[in-house]
Amino acid sequence: MANYTAADIKALRERTGAGMMDVKKALDEADGNADKAMELIRIKGLKGATKREGRSTAEGLVAAAVEGGVGVMVEVNCETDFVAKAAPFIEFANKVLATAISSGVSDVEGLLAVDVDGKPMSEVVIEAGALLGEKVAVRRMARVEGATVDAYLHKTSKDLPAQVGVLFAIDGENQEVAHDVAVHIAAMSPSVMTRDEISAEVVENERRIAAETAQAEGKPEAAMTKIVEGRLTGFFKESVLVDQSFAKDAKKSVGTVLSEASVKPVAFARFRVGA
Repeated sequence: MANYTAADIKALRERTGAGMMDVKKALDEADGNADKAMELIRIKGLKGATKREGRSTAEGLVAAAVEGGVGVMVEVNCETDFVAKAAPFIEFANKVLATAISSGVSDVEGLLAVDVDGKPMSEVVIEAGALLGEKVAVRRMARVEGATVDAYLHKTSKDLPAQVGVLFAIDGENQEVAHDVAVHIAAMSPSVMTRDEISAEVVENERRIAAETAQAEGKPEAAMTKIVEGRLTGFFKESVLVDQSFAKDAKKSVGTVLSEASVKPVAFARFRVGA
């Protein structure tokens, strides 16, 4: 019987993020040698990569950073929250982020093609999944530029890495306002920055739904136009960033807060793991 302890199992699980039984089997096969066991876990993981192709990757984390007026954010996924909080997975996600920053690419397709230590990132992703024993995926990335860019990461659980991430850029120098609005975006999840980004078809459909709802409620015909426009305004306040009530001061809209700070919004991106 191989000579290893419960502490050895725990240490190897922390190094690899692999399940307990996989770690024990690897240690048995490696006669208790942790480095050899880690190699075995990786090899067996690569062999099982094709079997994991169809699995769901609903867990994971969001990582983001800002350098020189450019914000970059990535969402990296795995299968379980156990792996999501494992050090090897977090280290891998940080490597993905660093590659996204240094390469200058703007989408996942480009990121997966970037050369990392002599191989494309797509192969590095497969190898990470092999080590972790789960399907791993780089789901999306965003690049945002502006005079001031804020990156905000939010943990929905203290036991897990950040599950929500936001990049927000403005055209002037005001880090405090940029950060406050980034936090607002994380909490309120706007769909677009301004009304101009909502298509005429969507607006017309919302107007139709508002009219049909008001008629079904028996609202007076004379007040119908006002009621419909009021509900359409409510739709904008829910979906459009600058129209939303500011989270820190509901008496003001986000647009008003930005205007009072003499800045304009440039762009934003919001990721929530699995959403």
